[in-house]
Amino acid sequence: MSEKGFYLSHYVARTNIKPPERVYIFDTTLRDGEQTPGVTFTIDEKIAIARQLDRLGVDIIEAGFPITSKGEAEAVKKIAAEGLQARVAALARTTKLDIDRALDTGVDYVHIFIATSDIHLEHKLKMTREEVKQQSVESIEYAKEHGVTVEFSPEDATRTEIGYLKEICRAVSEAGADKINVPDTVGVMTPRITYEFFKDLKSVTDVPLSAHAHNDFGQATANSLAAIEAGAEQVHVCVNGLGERAGNASLEEVVMGLIAQYGVTTGIVTRQIAETSDLVQRLSGFYLLPMTPIVGDNAFTHEAGIHVHGMLSHPGAYEPLTPEIVGKKRRFVAGKHTGRHAIDSMLEEMGVNPDRAQLKAISAEVKRLGDRGKKVTDADLYAIARSVMDLKEEDRVKLKQLLVVTGNTVTPTASVTLLVNEEEFNGSGIGNGPIDAAINAIRNVKGNLGEFTLERFSMKAITGGTDAVADVTVRLRQNNRYVTSNGVSGDTVMASVEAILKGMNRLLHNG
Repeated sequence: MSEKGFYLSHYVARTNIKPPERVYIFDTTLRDGEQTPGVTFTIDEKIAIARQLDRLGVDIIEAGFPITSKGEAEAVKKIAAEGLQARVAALARTTKLDIDRALDTGVDYVHIFIATSDIHLEHKLKMTREEVKQQSVESIEYAKEHGVTVEFSPEDATRTEIGYLKEICRAVSEAGADKINVPDTVGVMTPRITYEFFKDLKSVTDVPLSAHAHNDFGQATANSLAAIEAGAEQVHVCVNGLGERAGNASLEEVVMGLIAQYGVTTGIVTRQIAETSDLVQRLSGFYLLPMTPIVGDNAFTHEAGIHVHGMLSHPGAYEPLTPEIVGKKRRFVAGKHTGRHAIDSMLEEMGVNPDRAQLKAISAEVKRLGDRGKKVTDADLYAIARSVMDLKEEDRVKLKQLLVVTGNTVTPTASVTLLVNEEEFNGSGIGNGPIDAAINAIRNVKGNLGEFTLERFSMKAITGGTDAVADVTVRLRQNNRYVTSNGVSGDTVMASVEAILKGMNRLLHNG
């Protein structure tokens, strides 16, 4: 076992690869990540994400592309005024208008780009190679006159003729560029080619190089790491791998690869990774597949009996790193592959202690449901145990009254009255919609309920048609404890409230 909680191949540990000792993390979630089709952040949401990225410890936050809109410029300006530890960068094309708009936001870091591949020059820019080089040099000199750090990107660099790319890298280096970012704009590279490519570029400039990989062929993380193997000192990433088309290199994967597999130092506070991922999922509306590396629900989740037995003996048996390193928690889930040891461990965590006969009956019911194709959540397991053990528990929190007001011209508002141990408590809240408002109202109830975080929310229709019944499943977190619960109703708001209250009762029962 590693002192840091990494369980890696001995071959990895004795590799002769010597990447830079310190790699800088340039996060572009708020710029390239927001270009994900279907994703858009409000100014307040951008600020919230920027603050979390700062807590995470990224070195540079690319806050946006100010020339695109007044709102975009305002968001960049407000983030730049936050007083964050991270540098705040703004994107600009190679024009004085773009650069001035970026400078007006108060940033001290400007990321300037122009395409350099022949396909872009001929069909998009209608410019010659010499014109692009001259414009690049002039824009860098202009920005440097204003005392800011300048990073330059030759867009579509990996499809640019290598002789010309070297020529433009030398030119922008001499013009004063502080960093040169090398974008694989349409994700065409492989790790081996990326390594050779960056090695080649390192031979023509002493300016630090940065890698910007897209995931069109599913190799963005591998290509980013290969660039760093070749000496790149910085990497561009997006939280959750957001980005155009198939996305950008994932912050979570690249950072943990650097730290765990290469022993590279970054400024990242890894325990903030899961919280950052969860925030971006909620605000973007893009939820990750369960098997997503590092931050997916299944990344540290175990069902198979052999695996769980090994995990209970030693966590390194079936995990390459401990979940707490990235702010996650190991979970065992019930299913047809699960043995009694695992089910007993799960029930113990819930505060339930069956005897041998009861455990056998609970395990048999779990396997029966699994054979029928049913996913057995921890809420299902808890219900099975209560039934087998004939446990009677009075709900400590009950809904007495809920009022929700919404409309085209009205901010969704909710007020709620809860009975907490038969004593009335009231709360109110607003939200982006009636469900959000109702949940916020419950959060604001004062009744010794304790704070909880809504980690996951999903809804499906049980029946079709306009009279469909909604089945809502939520996952709540209180400190380091998680519960899953569900609610079913013909009213989507009531189904959501029922799910939340069930989860709160479980947290209170087992607290």
